[in-house]
Amino acid sequence: MFTSLDLATLQFAEPRLLWLLAVPALLLLLWARQLFVRRRDARRLAAALQVPQRERFSLFGSTLFWLFLTAATAFLVIALAEPRVVASFVRTGGADVVVLLDGSASMYVKDVDGNRWQRSVTFLRTLGDSLSWQNDRIALSLFAHIATPQVRLTRDPNTYFFFLDHLAAGSPFRLEDDTTWDTNIALGISWGLRIIEKDEQIRGPSQNAKLFVLISDGQSWSGTVEESIQAARMRGVPVFVVGVGSDVGGVIPDPKRTDDDPNPPIVSKLDRASLRAIANAGGGQYFEMDRQSDVDLANQLIDAARRRGATSQSEPVLQDVYWQFLAAAAACAIAASFFLRDPAELWIEALAASATLALVASLLA
Repeated sequence: MFTSLDLATLQFAEPRLLWLLAVPALLLLLWARQLFVRRRDARRLAAALQVPQRERFSLFGSTLFWLFLTAATAFLVIALAEPRVVASFVRTGGADVVVLLDGSASMYVKDVDGNRWQRSVTFLRTLGDSLSWQNDRIALSLFAHIATPQVRLTRDPNTYFFFLDHLAAGSPFRLEDDTTWDTNIALGISWGLRIIEKDEQIRGPSQNAKLFVLISDGQSWSGTVEESIQAARMRGVPVFVVGVGSDVGGVIPDPKRTDDDPNPPIVSKLDRASLRAIANAGGGQYFEMDRQSDVDLANQLIDAARRRGATSQSEPVLQDVYWQFLAAAAACAIAASFFLRDPAELWIEALAASATLALVASLLA
């Protein structure tokens, strides 16, 4: 019955009930004594009888009823303790996703749903919903000309979604500020590395695979960007890029612009070429919003992080096996009924069966 179970991994959800095994253990000792007395009396009776033909006495007699009933009691107690065994092992590897979100003036362009900033925040909600939040962690940092970290690496979804709720209204970088009119991806990546370093100082090295998710509409390639990407690759952190925007583009709203301004308004388009160059140099991939569903895009990013994990953890999957022990108890009780010799034993058998049925009913409730 137990050939398919690895009893070496047997565990109990209610181990405090195992002390009840003292009852069948005591019954087993009494059974052994009863068997010894029976065999002794059988030998004496055989020696005292004066009959032409030697009388034979069965080895166990009615004691087998008590032996099987004791075994049924033991299996019943084990079932009460809710035994479990390791059925399999699931290999799990967490991901540390650091989101670098562009908050520059071009993210106010309305060439996507809402504007580029609001579209990015919508995607980040889907990314958060796709995380397991058990092994996975996420951090969030914003950048324009300067960088402002928002969420350090956390497994707390409430913290992450709390910040997204406040960012949904708009970028903290105001269009009136001169620092908003610049896209400093190099600084954004540098701050992403600082988030990872700070986490290691506080919590120690993490076994999770690390990944930068850069969300931007593009920036001209520069030597500073290349240096920051090389620093990320030296730390083993690939840079995956998600482009937001369209080829048509749109006008960047400028609150300082007047109607009589002779200069034409600034138009921003998705700089796909520069974003692909960053992804290639960073050892990652380039994706683009609205080319696939947000769920598929989020899952691809998280799967990419886990595949790059240097290590993974094996977690046991436990399976309840109390039904097997209940079946063993029932089988022993049925076997005991074949050795009934006395009406009193029949009543004992009936009471034991009733107790077993009551236990099964309580487990199903």
